[in-house]
Amino acid sequence: MAKDQGVNIPTATRPRRPGRATPAPAKAAPVAAAAPPAPPKKRTSPAQFFREVRQEARRITWPSWKETWITSVMVGIMVLITAVFFLVVDWALGMGVQQLLKLAG
Repeated sequence: MAKDQGVNIPTATRPRRPGRATPAPAKAAPVAAAAPPAPPKKRTSPAQFFREVRQEARRITWPSWKETWITSVMVGIMVLITAVFFLVVDWALGMGVQQLLKLAG
């Protein structure tokens, strides 16, 4: 039978290839104890769910208008910087391609 058919020849009985080191014997993996089944989760009523959602919403720290404005301006500035960067890269690559086409033609 071939190796791809599920036959596993033990290392000790395999023919050795010249020039290869003998592999170290494999250590046996420790056997893990089977975990006990988890207890079923307690179901939550819709009213309890919405109470918990409101409670979590009260814990949220919302940014002030000033923080929101500053963050929005910073995002706008980063978008402009990125747009200019890609404009320059696109122009440079376009010029390079044009020069290559002029040389070829």
